[in-house]
Amino acid sequence: MLDLLQKVCDAYGPSGYEARVRDVIRAEVEGVVDEVRTDRLGNLLAIRRPRGSGGAASQKVLWAAHMDEIAVMVASIDDYGFARVAPVGFVNPNTLPGARVVFENGVEGTFGVEGAALPREALTLPSMFLDVGATSRADCPLKVGDLGVFRHSVVRAHGETRVLGHNFDDRAGVAVLIQALRELGDSPHTVLAAFTVQEEFSLLGAAAAAFGLEPDFAIAIDVTPAGDTPKIKPRDACLGAGPAITLKDVAVIGHPQVKQALIAAAERAGVAFQLQVSFIGTTDAMAIQTSRTGVPVGTLSLPARHIHTPTQMVDLNDLRGAVEVLKALVSS
Repeated sequence: MLDLLQKVCDAYGPSGYEARVRDVIRAEVEGVVDEVRTDRLGNLLAIRRPRGSGGAASQKVLWAAHMDEIAVMVASIDDYGFARVAPVGFVNPNTLPGARVVFENGVEGTFGVEGAALPREALTLPSMFLDVGATSRADCPLKVGDLGVFRHSVVRAHGETRVLGHNFDDRAGVAVLIQALRELGDSPHTVLAAFTVQEEFSLLGAAAAAFGLEPDFAIAIDVTPAGDTPKIKPRDACLGAGPAITLKDVAVIGHPQVKQALIAAAERAGVAFQLQVSFIGTTDAMAIQTSRTGVPVGTLSLPARHIHTPTQMVDLNDLRGAVEVLKALVSS
């Protein structure tokens, strides 16, 4: 799983520019599923038709994980070659000083703060500049509209299962979805795997995918802020305690039957899981549930520390557990 995670995390893919991520995923799932195609918005759709009978009525089950990552877009370049940026997705300015930023053309830089030292008050993007080492506007290798993403290596932290990386939101979900497709055995159901675009910016990728695929029910696979760091209450969705079944976030109340199906799947698979009520954020489930006349949705969440920062942490056991839950969900 770590090698797969590294591969999908390394691909450049800010919101609206997910082509390189799509190419990596396509190479991983072709031959595993029955059909792979890209829709007009850029979602990668991998379809796995029923195999075996299992004695169950066939359903169309949508699994969705988003390909895009948070980024910054160059808004202007001053006379000295420093760039000012706008966020693409939620970017916390307080996490940016010293962060490594990489652009599609290979240019790298980092953030500085106006003045000689970091201020005591909270930072804002207008008070910051992106430094790529340029000496003037003409010398700057960037142009307005260029998108930069945060980068460093995906590495093990403490122990065998804790991992640090730059864009586990939601490349961890992408890796889980690829691995589940690889390992899926006989199922009476059609699995519609949607690797979606622009979740961090608008959720419109998932809306388009769900409209075209017309699933009977759907599961969004995404990260969720871990509740096991200092002064966080309630302490839910702890790293290493298994994937979380999110009952509610700020925009979605999970469908009761989908919730029960996820719980039953986890129990059948013998996977430790957590039940979570999230007080912040939402996922592709928000856009999927209002597609056409409505889609029952649930969210399978991967606890992650420090999401929406340049360095995040997940536990590989939670990812492995999510793979097992997805397989069990459609196995009968």
